[in-house]
Parts: sequence; C-alpha cells; structure tokens
Amino acid sequence: MGTSYFSNATFKFLRDLAANNSRTWFAANKSRYEDVLRQPFLRLITDLQAPLAKISTHYRADPRPQGGSLFRIHRDTRFANDKAPYKTWAGARFAHERRREIEAPSFYLHIQPRDSFTGGGIWHPEPSTLKKIREFLGDNPAAWKKATQAKAFRERFEFFGENLTRPPRGFDPAHELIEDLKRKNFAAGQSFADALACSDELLPFTIDTFKRIAPMIDYLCAAVELEF
Repeated sequence: MGTSYFSNATFKFLRDLAANNSRTWFAANKSRYEDVLRQPFLRLITDLQAPLAKISTHYRADPRPQGGSLFRIHRDTRFANDKAPYKTWAGARFAHERRREIEAPSFYLHIQPRDSFTGGGIWHPEPSTLKKIREFLGDNPAAWKKATQAKAFRERFEFFGENLTRPPRGFDPAHELIEDLKRKNFAAGQSFADALACSDELLPFTIDTFKRIAPMIDYLCAAVELEF
C-alpha cells in the first residue's frame, strides 16, 4: 500500500473556510488546518524530495514550515480589492535552487475542492524574462516542439493564462511557433479529481506529472540561462 496524505476532511476544511473566511473562524479551526491540510502537505513535500532530485538536481522540495515549498495560507490583501484574509486552496512551488537570483520556472501542486492540478512553468513572468523566453523560442523552435508537442505532454497538459491577440513586436507573424510566441505565461498543468487527491495514487501521479513536464521546464531553464 502506498501513502495517502489528504482526505475528505481536507476538502471539507477548505469548503468551510471558503464559507467562513475570517480570522475568528480560522483561529477556532486552526487545529483542523494543521491536522488535515498543512501537516499532510508538508509530509508530501518531504516524500517528493528524492523523486524530484532524480528529475533535476537543481530543484528543491523544501518541507520547512516557513520559507519552504508550501505557500502560506494567509493572503496578502494590502493592494487587493478582496480583503478575505485566507486562501481557499493550498499550493506548493518546487523551485530552482537559484530562484532568488533569477526568475526561474518551477514545478507546482495545487489542492482545491474540484480544482486541484499539478504542472509547472513560469506564471506572469517579468517583461525582461518574457522577452528572453520569446527570443529563445524564436531561435530554437525544434526543441520546444519536441518538449510540448510530444504525446506524453499533449495527452496530459493544457497551457494556462492569456495570449496576445497579435504577434509580439519584432516577431514574424508567419513563424511556426507564433501561437506560442503570443503567450503571456509559459505554464501548463493537468487537473485531477478530489478522489485522486485523497488516494495513495497522489504521490506517484505527481511524480509522473513532473517527469512529463520536465522537458518543458528544462527548455525554459535554458531560455533564462539556468542549468536543469
């Protein structure tokens, strides 16, 4: 038997939090958060350390409670119209060792009722990073096609985010990758059911997903001059 991490209680907590998103409610239910969401997620991150190192020695599954792979449950509401204090999902970013120096692609796992997914890439890159990726794509189309048009990728992943309506300035509208060059984000993933999240299949499924998306992560690392 494999290991399971989350349960129906995990998703019940997240649904209850969405319906009662206040500091008072969270304080009264903090032990639930720890027991059914935060601690299980940290165990999962720990169990992803060795498999992720086999995919790339430059990526980290960091189970530290603060400053590690797991996102904080608290929302930054300083500039947000929505002042709800807590995220109604849990996510972990498995980052490149040099992420503090260079904007880098990452692997990602997201747990949310009826909206869980896993995948990776670069989400909302800075303009300078986006320019680098587009220029690299323009000059190196074959490797991108191999990474993102292979059966292992196409049968599992969809790209996330918006695209430009017109080709970016300086790029040939007839370029073979013009639809990719229009992307504002280079992130892709696959959704999965709550039942899978609660089963012992979650760990092997996540590892397999990371393996399948790794060629795209490798390509994006090359675009921003990082080792993979």
